[in-house]
Amino acid sequence: MARLPKPPLSDLETAIGHTFVDRDVLRRALTHVSAIASDAARSETYQRLEFLGDRVLGLAVSDMLCAAFPEAAEGELSRRLADLVRKESCAEVAIEWGVGPHLKLGEGEAQTGGRRKIAILGDSCEALIGAVFLDAGYDAARAIVAKAWTPRMHAPRRPLRDAKTALQEWAQARGKGTPLYREMSRTGPAHAPLFVINVEIEDFPSAEGSGQSKRIAEQSAAQTFLIREGVWANGDKAQAVT
Repeated sequence: MARLPKPPLSDLETAIGHTFVDRDVLRRALTHVSAIASDAARSETYQRLEFLGDRVLGLAVSDMLCAAFPEAAEGELSRRLADLVRKESCAEVAIEWGVGPHLKLGEGEAQTGGRRKIAILGDSCEALIGAVFLDAGYDAARAIVAKAWTPRMHAPRRPLRDAKTALQEWAQARGKGTPLYREMSRTGPAHAPLFVINVEIEDFPSAEGSGQSKRIAEQSAAQTFLIREGVWANGDKAQAVT
C-alpha cells in the first residue's frame, strides 16, 4: 500500500498558531525515539523538548488558573492543574492540532498505530510547546497554550474533587466540624449488600445516600448534601459550581 504524503509543516504551524523561525527545532519536536538509529542520536528526538515543554505548560496553565479563579484555594487550583496537564489532555490538543501525520516514527511504531497512541501524542504536544519556547520565548509559548487550554480550563471534563472531599472543604470554610457519617442500615445478601449512610454537619439537616459499599454510600450522601445546599448543580456530578 502506498504511503500518503505528509502534509506540509505549514499546516501544523497554522493549527498551533506559531510560525517557526527554526524549522529544525520543529522537526525535532516531531521525531520519536523509534525513528533514530542509535542512542547517540537521542538529542535529535523530542525527549528533551518534551521535558522542557512539560514545565512551560505547567507554568502557563498555573498562571492562567490564578487569573481565572482568583478566589480558588490552592487545593482546587492544584486539582484543576492536574486535570489540564495530564497526558490525555495533551493528547487531545495534539489531535486538534493534527500532529499525528507529521510525526516521524520508526517503521515498527508506525505499523502499530503510533500516530494514534495517547502517550506519543501527549509527549509530542509537550515537545511542541517546548519547541515554541526555544524558538520565540515564553510569551509565544504561553499564547499557544492559552489558545488551546482556555476552553478546557472553563469546562473541565473530570471531577475536580470527589463529593466527600468537596463537602469537607465546604464545611471547613464555614467553620463547621468534619462531616459525620453514620451507617443507618445494611440490607441484602452478603454478596450484594446495600448500605444506607447518613451524613451530618452541625446546624444543617442531615442527608442520606445509598450504595453497594460504605464508601459509595458515603459519597452518595455527601453528593445529596451538596446538591441540596446548592454547592453542586442538580444532576451535575462532575464539577462543583464556582
